[in-house]
Amino acid sequence: MKILILNGPNLNLLGKREPEVYGSKTFKEYFTELQEKYPTIALEYYQSNIEGEIIGKIQDVGFSYDGIVLNAGAYTHTSVGIGDAVKGVETPVVEVHISNTHKREDFRHVSYISAAAKGVILGFGLQSYDLAIQSFL
Repeated sequence: MKILILNGPNLNLLGKREPEVYGSKTFKEYFTELQEKYPTIALEYYQSNIEGEIIGKIQDVGFSYDGIVLNAGAYTHTSVGIGDAVKGVETPVVEVHISNTHKREDFRHVSYISAAAKGVILGFGLQSYDLAIQSFL
């Protein structure tokens, strides 16, 4: 089984950025934990702050991987293009968010990805990624 974890803008700052919202662990540290927990799954990780690169990565793996765990960050609420990329591929996508976006600013209540996703997991901290991986098993 091959699963891509795809993170969008500013998620490279996990561990530094707003630790009261996102925690103090870096994603690299957490990704290592996921690899150890799921040794039989080929987990890949990709992060970009650039919308077109995220779209390109979805298209690159969207016909050959078993799943994509997507945290598009702020692009969730602004990018019709990422939503269209998710609609356009065969690989199921689970949208994740570390925080409960519905408890935050109003603009974060809208997702251009959710309607095309297999499911949405939010508000469980980094464990949201683990729950998304479990949904593919």
